[in-house]
Amino acid sequence: MESRMSGSNSDPRQRPGEATTEPFKRAVAGCVRAISGKPDLEVSFSNDRPILTGMRARLPEPARKPTAAEIAVTRGLGDSMALRLACHDDAIHRAVAPEGKNARAVFDAVEQARVEAIGAKRMDGVAGNLAAMLEDRYHRGNFHEITERSEAPLEDAVSLIVREKLTGQKPPASAERIVDLWRDWIEEKASADFGKLADTLGDQKRFASAVRSLLASLEMADELGSGDEDENDDQGDSSEDSGSEQENASDQADQADSDASEESETTGDESEAGETETTEAGAEDDSDGEDAEDARDAGEAKRPDAPFSNAPPAIDYKAFTTRFDETIKAEDLCDPAELDRLRAFLDKQLSNLQGAVGRLANRLQRRLMAQQNRSWDFDREEGMLDPARLHRVVTDPMQPLSFKIEKDTNFRDTVVTLLLDNSGSMRGRPITVAATCADILARTLERCGVKVEILGFTTRAWKGGQSREAWLQAGKPAAPGRLNDLRHIIYKAADAPWRRARRNLGLMMREGLLKENIDGEALDWAHQRLLARTEQRKILMMISDGAPVDDSTLSVNTGNYLERHLRYVIDEIENRSPVELIAIGIGHDVTRYYRRAVTIVDAEELAGAMTEKLAELFDEHQQQPVRGHSRRRVAR
Repeated sequence: MESRMSGSNSDPRQRPGEATTEPFKRAVAGCVRAISGKPDLEVSFSNDRPILTGMRARLPEPARKPTAAEIAVTRGLGDSMALRLACHDDAIHRAVAPEGKNARAVFDAVEQARVEAIGAKRMDGVAGNLAAMLEDRYHRGNFHEITERSEAPLEDAVSLIVREKLTGQKPPASAERIVDLWRDWIEEKASADFGKLADTLGDQKRFASAVRSLLASLEMADELGSGDEDENDDQGDSSEDSGSEQENASDQADQADSDASEESETTGDESEAGETETTEAGAEDDSDGEDAEDARDAGEAKRPDAPFSNAPPAIDYKAFTTRFDETIKAEDLCDPAELDRLRAFLDKQLSNLQGAVGRLANRLQRRLMAQQNRSWDFDREEGMLDPARLHRVVTDPMQPLSFKIEKDTNFRDTVVTLLLDNSGSMRGRPITVAATCADILARTLERCGVKVEILGFTTRAWKGGQSREAWLQAGKPAAPGRLNDLRHIIYKAADAPWRRARRNLGLMMREGLLKENIDGEALDWAHQRLLARTEQRKILMMISDGAPVDDSTLSVNTGNYLERHLRYVIDEIENRSPVELIAIGIGHDVTRYYRRAVTIVDAEELAGAMTEKLAELFDEHQQQPVRGHSRRRVAR
């Protein structure tokens, strides 16, 4: 569920009958509007990724008992978005932006560092919030584990050094490795350019011109294009007006910031409110163009490609055309009545199996809940009263009361994606078992507070579809790459409750749905969706019954074309991503592709394999809290 704060009231006091986090959300929303100077800005809170689109800002939904760090991160995200609205002009930015991909990435990152530096220099509270936000972003992305320059994004290193030069603040602890790997090279090439940035901080166009000079010094002159960087006249006045407006809003912002701080203290002591359901809130609609740029600026942890690195060249995999590909929700592929009929058919087919899968799922649930039940700190001076130790007070009234505090359970801040092969070879028993297992596991993990996303992948047609027709009309160019129309299906989004997505799984029973399987692109798609999530731990489980096969593609490329791409994507995820990848092969040996994998002979074994592998992951996470180590273990 997404809650909106469209009014201007930032009263930090709790109103009768409302959740304990509502005063905090009002305070943050009021602060964002004050700093941005946009009283009509719509501020919403959701479990979807934070993003700024036009006059709509979406921030993370706070926990029922947010910690001080979580409060600072939320406020930092809000301050970052507000400063972008107050101090950034999209028209100027587009006019002077470089044309090349690498130069544009650095240019965008440095511009965001500029607007945040303006706020940090004027308001100490904003500086602290932004620092907490950056630390959270880089920590979630596991940037502190980077050891080679090839893994360190150049744009992040440049923006952090620019931030340091403009504000005097050192890079966040989790990003120090990025800066250390690049600092000598950057300062050797462009040390003289940093002074110009500080002199033009309040003037976006003059600052952009200085950034373009910086990019030229960093050997990116060929990517600059013909940006309108020389028209610097009359920009100083406009920037001064913007600065004056910012200062006028700062007093009001400080008051709102103070209100939010006071509310953070009271929120942590309030009792927990009832659980709320979350629904899919249009996460698919805000992922293109400027929205993607804003999402990154707002704290999305993502590790982009780094230029000038010693990384091996990218794989030569490509698609002849992506014009006919589709990513579609299950409910959009057929009408509700047919979905209900297909779901009833699925339930009838597996009425006996549901009991066995349910027992395995209950076993998994007991293991997870047992971990939760053990997560208490006893003999504390404050917290929840510990009734098991009340006898001390009875026997000796001079003894103080004993309290206990619940620890944060690691598995609660987790999202699991189940990626199901929807190819023709899965037709019959395998796909029905896979659908039922995914259904019951999603319900089980939801009870334990773990979010689950269920995705499927296939193609829109046999033998190439419209992509092959376009290739034929183009004269059959050699080595066209992938030559079929992808169909990626969202059966259940991570934020959608199970009861609303339950019938969608019946779609797998639809005649004609299951066609070819292009595993590499599907795995990369599911992986990118996981990276956009805010949860600390991300698990991706691939369920397939064979190697990638598409007759149209393989008939005009090398025989291992799709398999090489699959291996490349797997290697990227296993070695360079915070996502933990598991694979289950049905009648097909997937251990030759994946480090952590298991192969089952019969589809009936799928439920046991899925629950066991998930249980192993959670048990392993309890014993080895450093995820980088557990991710490299091979399951046998």
